Amino acid sequence: MPGVWTPDEIRAAEQRLFERVPEPAVMRRAAHGVAVHAARLLDSSTGGVSGRHVTLLVGAGNNGGDALWAGAFLRRRGVGVTAVLLSPEKAHAAGLAALRSAAGRVVTAEGTGSAAGAASAAALAAVDRADVVVDGIVGLSARGGLRAVAAELVGRASAPLVAVDLPSGVDPMTGAVDGPAVRAEVTVTFGGRKPCHVLNASHCGTVREVALGLELPEPAMQVLDDVEVGANWPVPHADDDKYSQGVVGVAAGSATFPGAAVLASGAAVQATSGMVRYAGPAADAVRSHWPEVVATGSITDAGRVQSWAVGPGIGTGGSGREVLRHVLEAGRPICADADSITLLANDSALWDAREPGTPLVLTPHHGEFLRLAGDSGEDRVTAARRVAAAHDVVVLLKGNATVIAEPGGGVLVNPAGTAWPATAGSGDVLTGLIGSLLAAGIDPFLACGYAARAHALAGDLAAHATSTPPRAGAAGAPVGASALLAAVPSAIRELRARAPLSAPRPS
Repeated sequence: MPGVWTPDEIRAAEQRLFERVPEPAVMRRAAHGVAVHAARLLDSSTGGVSGRHVTLLVGAGNNGGDALWAGAFLRRRGVGVTAVLLSPEKAHAAGLAALRSAAGRVVTAEGTGSAAGAASAAALAAVDRADVVVDGIVGLSARGGLRAVAAELVGRASAPLVAVDLPSGVDPMTGAVDGPAVRAEVTVTFGGRKPCHVLNASHCGTVREVALGLELPEPAMQVLDDVEVGANWPVPHADDDKYSQGVVGVAAGSATFPGAAVLASGAAVQATSGMVRYAGPAADAVRSHWPEVVATGSITDAGRVQSWAVGPGIGTGGSGREVLRHVLEAGRPICADADSITLLANDSALWDAREPGTPLVLTPHHGEFLRLAGDSGEDRVTAARRVAAAHDVVVLLKGNATVIAEPGGGVLVNPAGTAWPATAGSGDVLTGLIGSLLAAGIDPFLACGYAARAHALAGDLAAHATSTPPRAGAAGAPVGASALLAAVPSAIRELRARAPLSAPRPS
């Protein structure tokens, strides 16, 4: 699994590297990577490299130095380069000398005299003529939004942006944006990904890593890749039957609002080839949509299961509370969503009904999470870790970047990249996916990661009405949860197709 490291961990590893490799050599290696990816973006967006123009937005320190050196490398490929210096007196001396030696142009960002405090005419002209803009404004130590002149220049840019290490104005640790910030087409980072790259994919764009040879510790945060998800998704083997693949119980919905039951049960059916038992007042609706589901009207008549998916649409009154209590007492792995989370947040006695040691996954959206965790002001990762440890549960905190925390402090992040699953009923589908993976014996922490990845991919496929990933830049259309659910098998097929065929697979 690809790792994610904090800025402090990256900086410490860089200092160890500098003991073996001179720092200027490391900077040139990083800058060359920026130049390579800027040239690729030039080619893809304009059809060429030589004769195009790149404007560098250059701040103080090493981040600006990387941009300046990248500009010098681009000049060697026939690219016109203008560096806009936001802090002329603090510009990286060696990088600036390299760019000037390569015949790059240099202007100051801020106007003078009556134009002080605003961008200079030369800086604005440089941004206007750019085919690509390189963001070298601030680095890993910066916090908060862009200052006025930088914000004016970034807001002016119509060309695609390449961010050096991270988009300026995006918090390196949390991905939060508090004020004006760069929204990059490509972010070129060095040595390893930082939290912002996975927590705020919409501002980072495509993240490209440049290897520096850093010796890094084990990461506390990881990202599941498609190969791992596809290789480990449960599929039937020759000696399997419907029971050995896992039987999932679904307790969701109501007679008045059966949609949650239909969606959660359908997701469990689509995710694996085992067996699904539905228990609740929406049994008739579930049968009509999914005749393969064994549906009963009462939780006490459900029969034996290997896991439970409980909560969507059960209500927060007495009947919902009794359904949740029954599931908690059953001693089987549980995915608890929606009304279950509200019930647990409102009634601390319900926690005591849980059979000791029973794996429990909670899948809150932001509002439900606040009921559990309170508004502590913590970032999403820290808060999810705290709740996971306090209740001995796996927390899947929904969002465009889904954060999954386990009691021991490990974190998985699924940066969806798109927002198509942000639709009513989408969470019910995710609940069914997780429940089915739990029934198949997948570790709860990984089950959440696998399900989140398949769920996001299904949303993307549904939005583009295709069974294969859409081409870059292809237009999609908003979809409902039913369309997302229908795309789940295509998403699983695609994930499995990306995994290496180390052994023959069942057809």
